[in-house]
Amino acid sequence: MESVYLDYNATTPIDPEVVQAMLPYLTEGFGNASSVHQYGRDAKVALENSREQIASIINCEPSELYFTSGGTESDNIAVIGTAYQLRKKKKHLIVGAAEHHAVLHPAEHLHKKEGFGLDLLPVDAEGFASPRQLAELLRDDSALVSVMHANNETGTIEDIKTLADIAHQNGVLFHTDAVQSTGKINVDVKDLGVDLLSLTGHKIYGPKGVGALVVRQGVKIAPLFFGGSHERKRRPGTENVAGVVGLAKTLEIAEKRREADFTKLSELADYFIDSVSRRIPDVYFNGSRQRRIPQTVNLSFEGIEGESIVLSLDMKNIAVSSGSACTSGVTEPSHVLMAMGKPAVVSQGAVRFSMGRSTTKEKLDYVLAELPPIIERLRDMSPVYDR
Repeated sequence: MESVYLDYNATTPIDPEVVQAMLPYLTEGFGNASSVHQYGRDAKVALENSREQIASIINCEPSELYFTSGGTESDNIAVIGTAYQLRKKKKHLIVGAAEHHAVLHPAEHLHKKEGFGLDLLPVDAEGFASPRQLAELLRDDSALVSVMHANNETGTIEDIKTLADIAHQNGVLFHTDAVQSTGKINVDVKDLGVDLLSLTGHKIYGPKGVGALVVRQGVKIAPLFFGGSHERKRRPGTENVAGVVGLAKTLEIAEKRREADFTKLSELADYFIDSVSRRIPDVYFNGSRQRRIPQTVNLSFEGIEGESIVLSLDMKNIAVSSGSACTSGVTEPSHVLMAMGKPAVVSQGAVRFSMGRSTTKEKLDYVLAELPPIIERLRDMSPVYDR
């Protein structure tokens, strides 16, 4: 059996069409977009055309779109840049308890090192934040609320529009990390009503090392980097023209395929979840079955550590994850699942199976054949599993 890749939430292969779109800007079209000669002008045209194309897909103004090195940088600029801009008057932050560490860690840094107040917005058993609880946490000195659009571990899709509206009613800016949702479900910046939105390309068959931050017109954020006037001084540094062209092509393809991919992956995910539940006892689904990006399936296997399952599946040429790729090697229970109120023993046994365009029923059947004996063997060795 060929290897089976089920870790698409970590990263994806680059679509061949994207590679072809990027190649000219890695070879003869290598100019610096800040240069005034023909090479630079050609690069600048490609950069701005890509900006307009991406803006049209996610429904924002081209002038609101700033290119970065990826989702983590976009999140950091959004959180820290907003905090620094407003810190003379407002020094309180609210972030979702189940956020990616690219949001949590900057917020914690601001709290511990810069004296900002910080509240974590709780989530329920399916991973949803409560609008009522958000309203209760907001203060006169609240500067920013940041809640992820689709969770990277469970796939749960938040009601961002409602949460953003509550923040705005209290005069507070709202940021959403849309890294896992962009290209997979409809992401409309204006409809969501957010002030800042982060996205990246490598989760949807684009290149690594390129992403973007949307900053709504009129919103000011302090720059974190200095040394040039690139990206209107919000993010200095020579632009990754080939990467940006690739990001634009990636989003174009994703938008065309979005509905068909959603349907296909929903059917495969439901088949996989139901099949695992029938074949293996004491398995728990984490997240929402109704409101999630369908390719994300998070399952907890009672009595076993998720890392043991990941390594055992890897020996069968099956690639999965025990959570976020950014916390690889961490054996502590997932902070996302703990925030959802899952017991430590359940959180510790979580595995994320994330599907993509090359996933087929035949490949899932191979996983379904290999997984039960692995779970049986690991539970036989487990000192905590009680049959």
